[in-house]
Amino acid sequence: MVISSQALSLWNFRGPLIRAWVAAGWRVVALAPDYDDAGRARVASLGAEPLDYSLGRAGLHPLRDVLDIARLVGLLLRLRPACSFAYFVKPVIYGGIAARLAGIPRRYAMVEGAGYVFSDPPQGPALRRRFLRWAVVALYRLGLAGVRKVLFLNRDDEEMFRMLRLVSPDQTECVGAIGVDLDHFAPASSVVEPLVFILAARLLVEKGVREYVEAARLVRRLRPEVRFILLGSPDQNPGSVSHSELLEWSSEGVVEWQAHVDDVRPWLARASVYVLPTWYREGVPRGIQEAMAMGRPVITTDMPGCRDAVVDGETGLLVPPRDSRALADCMLRFVDAPGLVCRMGQAARKFAEQAFDVHAANDRILRAMR
Repeated sequence: MVISSQALSLWNFRGPLIRAWVAAGWRVVALAPDYDDAGRARVASLGAEPLDYSLGRAGLHPLRDVLDIARLVGLLLRLRPACSFAYFVKPVIYGGIAARLAGIPRRYAMVEGAGYVFSDPPQGPALRRRFLRWAVVALYRLGLAGVRKVLFLNRDDEEMFRMLRLVSPDQTECVGAIGVDLDHFAPASSVVEPLVFILAARLLVEKGVREYVEAARLVRRLRPEVRFILLGSPDQNPGSVSHSELLEWSSEGVVEWQAHVDDVRPWLARASVYVLPTWYREGVPRGIQEAMAMGRPVITTDMPGCRDAVVDGETGLLVPPRDSRALADCMLRFVDAPGLVCRMGQAARKFAEQAFDVHAANDRILRAMR
């Protein structure tokens, strides 16, 4: 039983892993709260059985969440899976609680970045966020109790969860980046005339979207020919930027905004440099992996997960979080020396071949699950 909070992630992130489970002889049932007909067909094409369940993706809603856990316990008791695998925050917590109550003997969880509640805004966490963090820590403690193995994508998150005593040392394993299909994300020719920067991600404030826009303003004052693409849609997460902000930035001409697309490859192919100025606690950002696999250098922040993905000065550049000026300075380095786009892009692809191969990543996960 694979428990997710987003149907898209099942084929986009977990597709090769699901195929590996199916090839090993497992019957795989994939739970998500937001299936449509196309999503069900895509999961079925992996060899898994798509199944709907109730889960609110964002925020804490005690009454609804308790009802959702109860419904999930009933579903698990009916299907009696031998093993559960949950990823993303709410599936790890509520799926973990439900699987424990249903008596599933082999329970696994993957922490793909500590996320919103552990990402502090510049002025420090507000009272609401401090309360939410306290509640999430308490819920994690319940959801991870008795889990056979908790998988982390970076050492920073693993260390934090141990420090908070949410997991024991023998319960955890760092498996690194979840990887991408290196044939699917094949290298593309470098783009240098004009230089094009792209941020493609969930459009959360914590992802550094506003810092990206401000850096674009600073660069375009000096080099108005440089283009900036912002790819993504507003999110249910409370940290999402608003639709009105996106329209304002687009009408101002500082960025070219495009809503979420299913296939990011054509957009990466027409870009020079991928940018992710996040101050969010990432796992190992999927967008960085995809961009580097296509031979794109990366500008990102010196934050957990991001610094695991980029070799500063070789495959890209690291900047301090929440620093639009430093971000603009790094962008101008590429503008003033476009040869860096080609050199770092080639190094990024080589690094991706060594560190981001999805098949090697799946082997690490399967070994951790034994």
